[in-house]
Amino acid sequence: MGSIDQITPPGRLIATGDLHDNPDNFERLIELARLTGVAGEDGATDDHTHDLPHITLHEIIHPDRLINGMDFSYRSMVRVAALKAAHPERVHTLLANHELAQMVGAGIVKNGIRVVEAFNEGIDYVFGSRAAPVMDAVRAFVRSMPLALRCVTPRGDILCAHSIPGPAMMPRFDASVLTRDLTEDDYAPRQGAAHMMVWGRDYDHDQIEDLVERWGVNLFVLGHEKAEHGVMFVPPAVLVINSDHERGVYLPIDLDDPPRADEAAALVQRLAPTDSW
Repeated sequence: MGSIDQITPPGRLIATGDLHDNPDNFERLIELARLTGVAGEDGATDDHTHDLPHITLHEIIHPDRLINGMDFSYRSMVRVAALKAAHPERVHTLLANHELAQMVGAGIVKNGIRVVEAFNEGIDYVFGSRAAPVMDAVRAFVRSMPLALRCVTPRGDILCAHSIPGPAMMPRFDASVLTRDLTEDDYAPRQGAAHMMVWGRDYDHDQIEDLVERWGVNLFVLGHEKAEHGVMFVPPAVLVINSDHERGVYLPIDLDDPPRADEAAALVQRLAPTDSW
């Protein structure tokens, strides 16, 4: 549907936050979504079976953990691509700022690490003379990613995305981007609508209400921002969740009976046991 995926009841959704190649949390999510294999391996290849949940996956690459200064998180991207190929109706691979940066070659410095360069070096090390077509495949996969997943429910629509534009971006942001196909200009750093969509932070009440009205959305489920305890509610309608650290969480959503915005934070589930919450 334009630049986004869309689902309707009946069914369930496992909504996630950033992953950043966290292997334990990723495995837990795959188990929860009953995606334990790829095509033909898990006996659940019928994506129209309503008891099999949908899942969002985003910010897959660029972990803090490097090996000799190299990032090998292309392996997680390969696994996600295989899951998407095997279960195209249930796996929703949302565009995020780190994947977009990798696609366009724009630099990001995270904890002093130039993450795009570290990712490239990992692929060069593993694939050598075959690295170029692998990088072409990475860019093609990122380009295929929708901006968001819209859940059309009886209690109002939910939009799962990596982020939404920050308040300062709104005067320049083309809010029609969800309802049309993406163009090359949309990916342009600091100018394109897709770039603004995946880089926004520090949302405020008026801006959220503006997008609620423009897009007809009752709840936004986002990542991108750091939530120390895994979850953060930004009134009136934004829930930020993280899935990439020891307090990482996910949000289970019953599409027939979804939570209201002010209820959602209480429903998040931890991905791993922890002594502190």
